[in-house]
This record gives sequence, structure tokens and C-alpha cells, in this order.
Amino acid sequence: MNAARYWGSRASVYGVVSLFALFSAFPFFWGLVTMFKRSQDLYNPRNNPFAFGAGGPTLEHVQLLFQETKFVTFAVNSLFVGVVVVAITLALALPAAYSLARLAGRWGEGLGITIFLVYLVPPTLLFIPLSRVVADLGLQDSRWSLVLVYPTFTVPFCTWLLMGFLKSIPRDIEEQALIDGYSRVGAVVRTVLPLALPGILTVVIFSFTLTLHEFVYALAFVSTSSEKTISVGVPTELVRGDVLFWQSLMAAAMIVAIPVALVYNLFLDRFVAGLTLGAVKG
Repeated sequence: MNAARYWGSRASVYGVVSLFALFSAFPFFWGLVTMFKRSQDLYNPRNNPFAFGAGGPTLEHVQLLFQETKFVTFAVNSLFVGVVVVAITLALALPAAYSLARLAGRWGEGLGITIFLVYLVPPTLLFIPLSRVVADLGLQDSRWSLVLVYPTFTVPFCTWLLMGFLKSIPRDIEEQALIDGYSRVGAVVRTVLPLALPGILTVVIFSFTLTLHEFVYALAFVSTSSEKTISVGVPTELVRGDVLFWQSLMAAAMIVAIPVALVYNLFLDRFVAGLTLGAVKG
């Protein structure tokens, strides 16, 4: 009876997990099928939407994406903006999070929540005053305007996120390093940062993906095709009036989404490990 109950509970768990996995994987499946479909197959309601038509798959829409749009330029711009913003975010969020978690005392939690509230302000309220800042600095119609603006929403959230990771690291480890003769900076670099690596990786991927799909600021500050990022460049070039190049749009989405999904899964163990920090082994 106990064995039957055990296997029944295991089957229930795996059944629910399988349903969630299928639900999560369906958009990728749909995108992969759509990007290789011929137009006559896609727009024919009598065809099976989950399979290719009689003509089979085609690469013409992927070729259109690379040959008739500046997709590669958009990708390079997105990569450049993402890497620079991640570097700025880490440079600002790590010291701020450490100060609030370790040095600010009972005021640290309140300050951390206040910083997080800045992240909740919608971009639709901020892009008008920020456009004045961008104009005064002479960064209009340049990807550097995005480098300037994006940290305004990545730094607050990442600071709040890193505070949680740093608080979970025992103070004893850092204090032992101080007793051994290290300076405060040396103790942080040698003891705190290695243990906070799962949190740092989370911040890196979060910041990069957030800049990758941000739309409002990229649309408001950049209009030249050579300076656009993927989030704006692809829809503005593949949505022409009432004509939407669905297959090419889906190809662009898959080319960007699949590598990001693989990176998330690659570092999944470190993300989970970050949630278990805090146990001191005796």
C-alpha cells in the first residue's frame, strides 16, 4: 500500500511538471514551426497549424531577415549595450548592496525597499524627462543614450536583489578574514564575492535580458537603423504598414530567445544554490 501511494505521488508530481514543461516549451515549438513555414501554408486556415504544409519547410524568411534587414547590426548593438549596461550595473549595485546589507544597520532594509520602488516607476512616465537629459548630453539617436538610461532601472532592482544574497552569507566568514589581517575590501573580494557568485550571475543575466527586450526607451531615443537594437529594429523593419512578416519576426524571436533560454538553464544550479546560502558548516 505504501509503495502504491509512493509511486502514485511520484507520478502525480512528474505529471504536473510535464504539463508545465510542455506549456513553457510550446511557444518555442510554435516559433520554430512558424519561422520555416511557407506563406501559402501559414495563411491557409485548412492547414495543420502545428506542421508544415505540402511544400515543406523553407529558409526564405530567415534569409529575408538577414539579407533585407539590418538584423546583424541590431544584434551587435544589443550585445554592446547589454554588456556595457551589465558592467555599469555591477559596478554600482555591488557596492550599494554590500553597504545596505552590511554597513547601514537597521536603516538598510528600508533604504533597500526605497531603492526597489524606483524600479517600479513605469518607463512611460520617465522617458520624457530622460529625453531632456539625453538631449542636453548630445546623445540623441545614439546607442550611448541607452547605455546612459538603462542603468536607471537595472541598478535599483539588482541592488535590492543582491542585498538578499549578501544577507544570506554569514558574517562570521567575513569577520574571520578581517581577523586574519585582510582589509575590508580584501575580505569582501576573497570571501563574500565567491559565495555571492550565484547572485552576481543572476544579476548579469537579468540585466542583459532586460536591456535586450526593452522597447520604450529604445524607440524614443533611437531612430537611425544603424544604432537600433533588436527590440526596436526588428519590428520597425518587419512591420510595414498593415503587412507583417510573421515568419521573419518569429525567426528573429527564436534566434534571440533560444540562446538566452540555454544560458538560463546552464546556470540554473547556481541560481538555486544562491537561494540556499547562509548555512554555516561547523
